[in-house]
Amino acid sequence: MKKADIAKLLQAYKDGTLSEDEAVDKIAETPFEEMKFAAIDHHRELRQGMPEVIYAAGKTPEQVRDIFYSLYTHSQGNILATRARREHYEKVLEKVPEAEYDETARAVYLDRDASKVRDEQHQILILTAGTSDIPVAEEARLTAYLFGNCVKTYYDCGVAGIHRLFAHLPDIEQANVIIVIAGMEGALASVVGGLTDKPVIAVPTSVGYGASFNGVAALLSMLNSCATGVSVVNIDNGFGAGALASKINKLR
Repeated sequence: MKKADIAKLLQAYKDGTLSEDEAVDKIAETPFEEMKFAAIDHHRELRQGMPEVIYAAGKTPEQVRDIFYSLYTHSQGNILATRARREHYEKVLEKVPEAEYDETARAVYLDRDASKVRDEQHQILILTAGTSDIPVAEEARLTAYLFGNCVKTYYDCGVAGIHRLFAHLPDIEQANVIIVIAGMEGALASVVGGLTDKPVIAVPTSVGYGASFNGVAALLSMLNSCATGVSVVNIDNGFGAGALASKINKLR
């Protein structure tokens, strides 16, 4: 439910086309929907401009299907389910045939909000150190896009061949927010942080050999960055990076 929906509801009550009991019932539906396995926050679109996002990992295909359909029927914005398997997608199609699946991003989504105008003058730039970091980057890209942002990506431009990064300096200078995704030692975030005056969101990934400790080495490296203006989200958290970048990009 959006502000416009509440305005229509109040106007209908004022005009007498909606009774007091009917108005109360509709308002009572607004905060959340209680299901046996979830409490769906239908008020989130009003508060944050985007319906609740589904974390599909650990949920059955049937649960993801029912939550996705509930959001579909109670909201107007884009819908996203992260860390989803193809089995989740196939179940969602039973009730929402317009839904799409991004295998690389591991996401089921519905891009239906035509009101989102993506401003090309205020872009989010996503950089990865290696090709193996792309799944996390694609989760960040799809999230930021569905939240209504213009997103540009450059992949496999890590410090082992730093000339590849320098080839993208014009876009680094023009971006409004930069997401840097890296595994191994996670050095790329510090390098980019030293090249720009824009906020950098660092995402450590679980890519690397034994001593990388499934991303802990990159996480600690990014947290200890001496570059100014580098913030860090959790290991492999492409969604978190995309959502935060969107909020920063829209502060204007």
